[in-house]
Amino acid sequence: MELDEQLLDGARVVLGRYGLEGATMERIAVQAGTSRMTLHRRGISKAEILRHLAERLAAEYREAMWPALVADVNARDRLVLALRGECEVVEHNLAVLDALSAADRAGVFHERAAVGLTRPVFVEALRRILRDGVHEGSLVADDVHESATVLFNLVGHTYRHLRTGHGWEPDRARDAVIGMAVDGIAAR
Repeated sequence: MELDEQLLDGARVVLGRYGLEGATMERIAVQAGTSRMTLHRRGISKAEILRHLAERLAAEYREAMWPALVADVNARDRLVLALRGECEVVEHNLAVLDALSAADRAGVFHERAAVGLTRPVFVEALRRILRDGVHEGSLVADDVHESATVLFNLVGHTYRHLRTGHGWEPDRARDAVIGMAVDGIAAR
């Protein structure tokens, strides 16, 4: 079932304002400019809305990685661009990420068949940049698959925690996390 952008935007606002428990279908409907009964008749549930928001998150992430993949700079600088893009996506989706349970987040980010791996949509750009960096000598990674998973999780989760748990401003959280992450993988 396809959900319209107005409904998804409304759900994002409601999740940010009230959290998952307070994000009732009534509130989502009002924010989206429709009625709860219309959503009910269309068979739309809160779980369905969260699933679509998770799909939108993956699409936003792919879009955010593109500038880093095509930039005409060394891999270390492209990595910084990619991680800044990741922080922007996390920032845009703070309410959604906080609303998802641990099991829901695992369903969004983890491969079901491969234990310990993040889904390719979230790490493939980082893998490509890491491979390029190892090849040109600007980055060090013994296992680019594992390093990409560590970087993605290190930056995304830590940025989110600093923003929501510590109340840091976006620039401060982004710069601190990316600085430490890139310094840890940059060639000496």
